Amino acid sequence: MPPWNAQQVLEPTPLPQLTDPDQREDVAPEDMPISRRVWPDYQPKGIRAGSWMFDPMLFAGMFYDSNVFSSDTNKHSDIAAQIGAGLHASTLWERHGIDLKLNEQSTVYKDNPGLNESDVDFKGSAHIDLRHDIQLLTSLRAAYLHEGVGTLSSPAGAVEPTPYSLFSADETWRQEFGRVTASAGARVDSYNYGSVRAQDGTVISQDARDGQVYTAHGRVDYAFSERTAWFASFEGNRRDLRGQPDQPLDSSGYRALTGFDLELTHLIKGEIAGGYMAQHFTAASIGNIEGPAYRAMLTWSPTRRIDVHFDAEQMVTEAADTSSTGVRADALQLGFDYEFRPNIVLSNAATYEKDRFFGQDRSDNVYYIDTQLKYVMNRIATFSLWHRYILRDSNSPGFSFDKHQVGINATARF
Repeated sequence: MPPWNAQQVLEPTPLPQLTDPDQREDVAPEDMPISRRVWPDYQPKGIRAGSWMFDPMLFAGMFYDSNVFSSDTNKHSDIAAQIGAGLHASTLWERHGIDLKLNEQSTVYKDNPGLNESDVDFKGSAHIDLRHDIQLLTSLRAAYLHEGVGTLSSPAGAVEPTPYSLFSADETWRQEFGRVTASAGARVDSYNYGSVRAQDGTVISQDARDGQVYTAHGRVDYAFSERTAWFASFEGNRRDLRGQPDQPLDSSGYRALTGFDLELTHLIKGEIAGGYMAQHFTAASIGNIEGPAYRAMLTWSPTRRIDVHFDAEQMVTEAADTSSTGVRADALQLGFDYEFRPNIVLSNAATYEKDRFFGQDRSDNVYYIDTQLKYVMNRIATFSLWHRYILRDSNSPGFSFDKHQVGINATARF
């Protein structure tokens, strides 16, 4: 929600509220998207300490993975346990604001301890209200994370998750001019990757992926009404990555989108955008990736108990240096959320992704099916059952696989 979304200029932003705040009614739970809907009887209370609100969380779960190494030839199944904790702290000040989140999660496998991982992620955001229409936004992130085996950026042949540390900082200026809202800012993301073990016992160094990504971003929104707005957004980047002596990974590029935020009655809401993107790599073997860009995020709510959503987006990134470098990904997703009761929600989503690789003759078709049944027992306890099916069909040997994952989770919020 504003003002935090101003730092993600390519993401959807809520439509502005143009009516008098004193005459504005609060949004009822039944008018919220089901995925974010929380009924009053199941709202965690949190812990208030002066002008701060604290929301602690504990998490535990377990899951079965039919193909833990995401391999077409080395298929092994296993059971894993997960445990984690989190703390969300935010201020209750009338002006300015600070929002802090700290999360830790560990995964332990029964038969394959090399796949064990522990992630720690801290995110901090602050906004300073210089005037009622001007805000200065700051965000920081420091994390130690892992990339799963078989993901797009996991190195070929790896039998361990790839560890990496991330430090990110962003500074953004946001200003309102009546119906117009504008923002401009800059961000830096610094990555430091560790090494992983391959199936044959050798060590795969990921030092070539270390480096920084510098980004400048800006966005302008014009609200025709509280239900329709036009926007234009731009994000330019410079990726200074270490690479190899014979294979640099440096690149520079941009992505520009323009489109509309729409709310057609109460049935259809979302965003449709089109534009252009380009990423120019230093390595001649990769060259340039450029062309039309698009994004669509639409939600259809035929009743207040079901949301049908459709998402489509294109992006450009880099994969591991052991497999490829430049990748253009096109993704389509169709799913729904169905509220059986205020505390029981079934969600399902099917995703198709087309990954085109630059720097080698490789093209992948990826299919995901995600299903979750969530049961909110009371203000504290939430349980969920979930299933995921993944199929990666690649024209390059060694990258195709499929797997099933089935799990159960329990979360406690205080």
